[in-house]
Amino acid sequence: MELRKKSTDRRSKYRFDMQRELRYKVTGDGAPPVAGKGATVNMGSGGVAFATEHVLKPGSFVELSVHWPVLLDDSCPMRLIVFGRVLRAQGRTAVCSIDKYEFRTAARTLQAVAGGRSDGMLQRWADGVRKEGLKENLLRA
Repeated sequence: MELRKKSTDRRSKYRFDMQRELRYKVTGDGAPPVAGKGATVNMGSGGVAFATEHVLKPGSFVELSVHWPVLLDDSCPMRLIVFGRVLRAQGRTAVCSIDKYEFRTAARTLQAVAGGRSDGMLQRWADGVRKEGLKENLLRA
């Protein structure tokens, strides 16, 4: 893992070159949800750059499930779950914010995206963010 911050970089946070397997789910306004596999390119406390199977639209809500390199109690695999927005995308590489995150224990074998949970956690989080945005807009008016 390599620490990276260029002198011309305007970011206030450091990014770490970290290539880890991930799964993603994306939803946007009126667009059907998309799911796929990819890999992180780099990560920092404010965002994640990652390779995707699909071209993602900036502004979309995204959930990443990243295979974490550290085992819980030296035996249990972990996953970093990130909720954020796609900030920018170029081809099949995207960058998303980290608006919410949590660590979870993971199955010992990687499950296919289609076999993952279908509890709509990404959709509930996105709906909550939209509601907060509407409240803020009403308070400003």
